Amino acid sequence: MIRKLRDTDNEAVMMFLKEEPALNLFIIGDIEAFGYESDFQELWGFFHKGELSGVLLRFHNSFIPYAKNDRIPVKEFSDIILKYSGKIFLSGKSELVEKFEGIPGLDLGKKQVTYFAECSTDSFLEDTDLEILTAVPEDVDRIIELRGSIEEFFPNPNAREIFLQSLKSATGRTYYVEKDGKMAASASTAAENSKSAMIVGVCTHKDYRRKGLATAVMQKLFKDVMDEGKILCLFYDNPEAGRIYKRLGFVDIGMWTMFR
Repeated sequence: MIRKLRDTDNEAVMMFLKEEPALNLFIIGDIEAFGYESDFQELWGFFHKGELSGVLLRFHNSFIPYAKNDRIPVKEFSDIILKYSGKIFLSGKSELVEKFEGIPGLDLGKKQVTYFAECSTDSFLEDTDLEILTAVPEDVDRIIELRGSIEEFFPNPNAREIFLQSLKSATGRTYYVEKDGKMAASASTAAENSKSAMIVGVCTHKDYRRKGLATAVMQKLFKDVMDEGKILCLFYDNPEAGRIYKRLGFVDIGMWTMFR
């Protein structure tokens, strides 16, 4: 049975999701921040023999499915996703979301498989003499422009709205450094919750690469988040980036697939 989840389900939902808290960081963070009833966010639960065994999150036009033991109700969740028009973004634990490939009518777009890593220690972080700035809503357009210049990034059509929402709701923060009056490098968190935060949007303007700017921004961001007692998570698919993250204390814990 599938039904919409409500506030009264929260205790059971959180117990279910926190069995794999890092992999469910986005769902947990969005529930803590925005609850179960809003225009841009909805959640459905799949129940087997009366027990919750799967969850589907819609956040704007992005969907994340999750189930234990990889037993995901693909048809039922696909039927829900297909009710929404426009470009769909689907992501999640690779073993789960790859089961949605080939569903008739479900145009998933380009597939990207990444490593999923987490960090729970700040012992590898160093200080920097660079002036690292914290983004405010007035900086959003410049940061979106910087991200848009990065060839490897896939911009979400709702990127500006999502970015502003994250700043205003404290579910995300962005640090950056300027050079010659330009936005030179930045790094952000997303889906921040009481226990963890996802690192996203790490980028450097093409004119300022290989100068250690993004690493300096990341280290400041990482330290501030971890000083609040949170675990850090991130995706990466570039081996060079992976080596940098591992020097900062990250370890691989699984694979994550995104369709964009």
